[in-house]
Amino acid sequence: MDEIQVMDARCEMDGGTLRLSFKVAQDNMMKARRFVTEQPDGQRWLLSFKKYRKKRSYDANAYFWVLCDRLSEATGIDKETIYREAIKDIGGVSVPVCVKDEAVKMLRKHWEAKGLGWQTETTPSKLEGCTNVVLYYGSSTYDSKQMAALIDHIIQDCKAVGIETLTPGEQALLINDWGKPSE
Repeated sequence: MDEIQVMDARCEMDGGTLRLSFKVAQDNMMKARRFVTEQPDGQRWLLSFKKYRKKRSYDANAYFWVLCDRLSEATGIDKETIYREAIKDIGGVSVPVCVKDEAVKMLRKHWEAKGLGWQTETTPSKLEGCTNVVLYYGSSTYDSKQMAALIDHIIQDCKAVGIETLTPGEQALLINDWGKPSE
């Protein structure tokens, strides 16, 4: 199911139940209408809610990779390694899970197959027959706050070796463009 952006949640008592209603963002109206009208009577759904954040912009992602390339040239470390290490160094982009030992290999294989930034690390668990696995999300899933942290990290690395980066004003313009697709 696609995500549908909503706002202005309301609730009211309807007999012995609670009725929830939401205002749907204009660019999601057709998707929401289709979802509601295509459901059979009596169908049940499980809803999840998360705070809306703008997605990263393509310009921000391109800038990050330009800096990775420059840092690679200056340090001799390949840009993929720089990217993968940067992901591990910022917070809020991983989740630890405890997994039965026999499932660790398969979990790691499927997680890491999602892309370059999708990484795993393992540590012993206190539970017998289990391993702790840290699952890192690739930057393609990052919101603007997470992408800003990743860019800030690479900027600090670049400055440490004398690589010129955007001025704070230029960075602010890039940040203000988050959520707007590049043309």
